Amino acid sequence: MEKLVTTLFLIFATAVWAGDFEARMTTYEKGDFITAASLFKKAAEQGDSYAQYNLAVMYRKGEGVSQDYTEAVRWYKLAAEQGHSDAQFNLAEMYRKGEGVLQDYAEAFRWYKLVAKQGNSKAQFNLANMYRKGEGVLQDYAEAVRWYKLSAKQGSSHAQFNLALMYDHGDGVLQDDAEAVIWYRLAAKQGHLKAQLNLGILYYLGEGVSQDHLRAHIWMELAAMSGMKSAQKSRDRSAENMTSQQIVKAQEMVKKCLASKYKDCD
Repeated sequence: MEKLVTTLFLIFATAVWAGDFEARMTTYEKGDFITAASLFKKAAEQGDSYAQYNLAVMYRKGEGVSQDYTEAVRWYKLAAEQGHSDAQFNLAEMYRKGEGVLQDYAEAFRWYKLVAKQGNSKAQFNLANMYRKGEGVLQDYAEAVRWYKLSAKQGSSHAQFNLALMYDHGDGVLQDDAEAVIWYRLAAKQGHLKAQLNLGILYYLGEGVSQDHLRAHIWMELAAMSGMKSAQKSRDRSAENMTSQQIVKAQEMVKKCLASKYKDCD
């Protein structure tokens, strides 16, 4: 009987908690930030990690309360220590940027790594950056490559680009133009401008891929359309090796590429 009563109590408590959570979120979504902040704070003070996280967000943004990074850090930390992954990530951000706390790369690294191990792509990317730069940890290109790859495989265009750079330069891995092309292409097809330019350059030089001035021009033009000066100069240089007919064809392929949202670019 005691077990049944305990079970019923847990079910009741969970239902009440869920109802309270929905009420707080509904108040927030309606734009009544002052009331929402009050509700979140009450629950946060009782140890609710979700409320602690949301209250931290409100302090960080200044929603319903005066903007206060120090308070944001305090509540993020309480939620993070209970295992709230979003709070852990945001706490790492605060330490990295020095918002509400003294800038502390080592502490940022610690929290990023905790979240990265849970599969968070952004944390994996930021952790890789810290390994590459030696921020909060000894510089380690091999570890940077490992974490970039984990993030890149989840579709992060920034991680794909940085991973391509590592292969391009031979940092933390054996230099491999063909592998660089693979990752530049994946990032380029997500609209990453620098990846588009670098992919175009590799086509132009014939490094990691067969030399192809037409495709070089296509990818350089895609980057150049954003106003990137270096891409415009590279595109103009590639055009010197092309006939007028090839340039017209390249322009048509650029339009086709954009219309297909980068699915039909080759």
